[in-house]
Amino acid sequence: MIDITDALINICGRGNVFLKEPMMKHTSFRIGGPADWFVSPADSGSLCEAIKFLRSENIPYFILGNGSNLLVSDDGYRGVVIQIGKNMSEIEINGTDLRAGAGALLSSVSSRAAAASLTGMEFAGGIPGSIGGACVMNAGAYGGEMKDILTSVTALFPDGSVRKVPCEELELGYRSSALMKNGAIVLEAEMTLTKGDIGEIHRTMDDLRERRVSKQPLDLPSAGSTFKRPEGYFAGKLIMDAGLRGYAVGGAQVSEKHCGFVVNRGGATADDVMMLIGHVQKTVLDTFGVELVPEVRFLGEFRS
Repeated sequence: MIDITDALINICGRGNVFLKEPMMKHTSFRIGGPADWFVSPADSGSLCEAIKFLRSENIPYFILGNGSNLLVSDDGYRGVVIQIGKNMSEIEINGTDLRAGAGALLSSVSSRAAAASLTGMEFAGGIPGSIGGACVMNAGAYGGEMKDILTSVTALFPDGSVRKVPCEELELGYRSSALMKNGAIVLEAEMTLTKGDIGEIHRTMDDLRERRVSKQPLDLPSAGSTFKRPEGYFAGKLIMDAGLRGYAVGGAQVSEKHCGFVVNRGGATADDVMMLIGHVQKTVLDTFGVELVPEVRFLGEFRS
């Protein structure tokens, strides 16, 4: 019988493999039980090799970016969590073209772009995610989206092939993409920006940062916007108008500052969050006839 731990260490290195790793350390919600294995591949080659091994042995795995849009079960995850993070976070700029590893933080990439007087990525400066997750989700804010600047992504596909895919084939929509539908794993992304005035770029980024701080509950752990925007409505306003501002289940609460956010006000469990999400969905549906669809992703088995 194959020893999974030894195999992962051989592929990724002893210092990059952890057993029973608490997932609360790796999500912006600060919630989640232990993953059986937690792996941080040193590069895209070891990532692809690890995936090949896990698939060949039918071992469950989950690809983690910055953990900013994820709720992990209190029981954790029975499988391997593979984090694409700082080991795959290189950023290169050539003229108006920018290439970034999937683990690079959006905040870091937008800052590098600004320093090079490149405009077009200001919207991403305050999004707490990684490039890989941003491409899969077509992340956006304040009128900008990844589809506005992406030219291509290099991704690992379920058949084991690594292919470079042009933006027009990614089917980027509102919080969706072909990458999400077919289970591809982003390794790196290429973007094309525009030369701009560095002062104006920084002023725009400062303005967006101020708007974010003034309107969003950044002082408490959360997974960002809890629900997708229903067509013709705003989730936060529906939740507020349903009388749910500040409504809490255990340590989870509908933010008093922005009702579109569920926050961990201290000691929240994943079950608290799930129960609260369910209550919000039912109340809004009963009150307004609008179905709220979670934007947050869920990992593991939930009791609620």
